[in-house]
Amino acid sequence: MASESFIIDVPQAVLDDLNERLDDTRWPDEIPGSGWDYGSNLAYIQELVAYWRTRFDWRAQERLLNAMPQFKADVDGLSIHFVHQRGKGPDPFPLIMIHGWPGSFFEMYKVLGPLTDPAAHGGDPADAFDMVVPSLPGYGFSGQPRERGMDTGRIAGLFAKLMSEELGYRRFGSQGGDWGASVTTFLGARHADVVAGIHLNMVISGRGAASESERTEEEKRWLKEFEAFRAEEMGYATIQGTKPQTLSYGLNDSPAGLCAWIVEKFRRWSDCDGDVERSFTKDELLTNVMIYWVTQTIGSSVRLYYESFHAQGQGLGSGRVEVPTGVAVFPKEIVKPPRATVERAYNLQRWTEMPTGGHFAALEEPKALVEDIRAFFRPLRG
Repeated sequence: MASESFIIDVPQAVLDDLNERLDDTRWPDEIPGSGWDYGSNLAYIQELVAYWRTRFDWRAQERLLNAMPQFKADVDGLSIHFVHQRGKGPDPFPLIMIHGWPGSFFEMYKVLGPLTDPAAHGGDPADAFDMVVPSLPGYGFSGQPRERGMDTGRIAGLFAKLMSEELGYRRFGSQGGDWGASVTTFLGARHADVVAGIHLNMVISGRGAASESERTEEEKRWLKEFEAFRAEEMGYATIQGTKPQTLSYGLNDSPAGLCAWIVEKFRRWSDCDGDVERSFTKDELLTNVMIYWVTQTIGSSVRLYYESFHAQGQGLGSGRVEVPTGVAVFPKEIVKPPRATVERAYNLQRWTEMPTGGHFAALEEPKALVEDIRAFFRPLRG
């Protein structure tokens, strides 16, 4: 079917039920003075939940979200939700910008204006983009897959159809971080006939791996650092990649539990020096959590880990990506393979090491990300 306009309008009964659940939260105990060492800090989550219950205004956030023109389209039998905002300039270039977990399309709200209407934000109108910001399948307002195998490679195929067949773009770019970087990589690898270039703010694919004898000293150091990170920080990925259904019962039933599960990652993965509100406001944190809550998609979202980790022999992909590639490296990103690794895997045309920022680049450092995206795609517009 053709795409249809979509407006977020959560029933009041859903909000009333949420408030009751927040009021009835059963809080766990905590070792005194442990801070965030064991996971989400009790005092902070209690503070955030109290704000959620008494001061957070979802209707105001709905208006903010609905200021972005949203649509739904059926792609291969699955409903895909997306923002589609036309650029203002002499020849806007189509760009699909893809989020990851535990984010949402909301992550892009700060960059949408500067990318579509650069002149209104101190830029050159020649840098305008037609922006498409989808919700991943199983996330937010997109449909929930009802069969196995919806991994990032398959999602790339859906998004290629969305851009080419549904929206009529014969040539476009893709940008992403986290799972969005994996989908973007597959778009570049498998759909080079329509993808002009890709821009990543995180490189997570298995491409570019070298034998031990081929590794540079920088790569050897990075691998040691990554193994330490894996040991201490990737328990969430192990459970989401192996038993996501078990996890879903608690997170789909308890808003406080969902909040704690997601917000801990926003704190740990951002450039906030342990104070999550240095990088995000309470309203931003809770708006993102609410998108999962009101759509009941935490279970289907974490299944993407299972599907991608079990993708029939393909993992996160192998083989070099030949389309032009740009990478923005933010210092507190959770996975930062060295340039040599990336160059083996991608046709790297731009490499920018940012002074500040972390995993959620579009929310944390929107100006820096916008400038890098503009600069990378400038020579690819023709």
